[in-house]
Amino acid sequence: MSDPYIKLARQAVEFYIKYNEIIDPREVKLPAEILTRRAGIFVSIYKKINDQDLTLRGCIGTFLPTQKNIALEIIKNAIAAATQDNRFSPVTKEEIPFLTYSVDLLSPPEPVKDIKELDPKKYGIIVKTDDGRTGLLLPDLAGVERVEQQIAIAASKAGIDPTKEAVEIFRFTVERHKE
Repeated sequence: MSDPYIKLARQAVEFYIKYNEIIDPREVKLPAEILTRRAGIFVSIYKKINDQDLTLRGCIGTFLPTQKNIALEIIKNAIAAATQDNRFSPVTKEEIPFLTYSVDLLSPPEPVKDIKELDPKKYGIIVKTDDGRTGLLLPDLAGVERVEQQIAIAASKAGIDPTKEAVEIFRFTVERHKE
């Protein structure tokens, strides 16, 4: 059986792209946990370029829950990843057969007192300034090997220069579901 997290993300995107409507999670057979548990969720969409290679097509998420349950969080973020990631044009009907999905459930963020507590393979990070600018980077991403590199990428996403500005760093783990 296919992963219910991935299946829901796929159905949400396809239904929205085809009919311009939001899928009702009550009409999809889902495990109880998805309908009762809450978590921050990131949905990443990749496009197959050939049999082996994928390219990022969209990624949107929330590091804290904003919806009543995981199902609604997945639906909201999957549609946003497909249509609102400002790095890409919206997904088209023609692309649907070539898309694959990844759904990350985030643990609650915890403050980091020392960067020795970080590991880019195990923990995602949030870099935040006093004025509210916030950058996030998921864990275990290709090409991100060092903590300093992870911090720099997360900070740059929010226009933060951690060498010149005071930042708070938080870490989190993910439960990753992917095709």
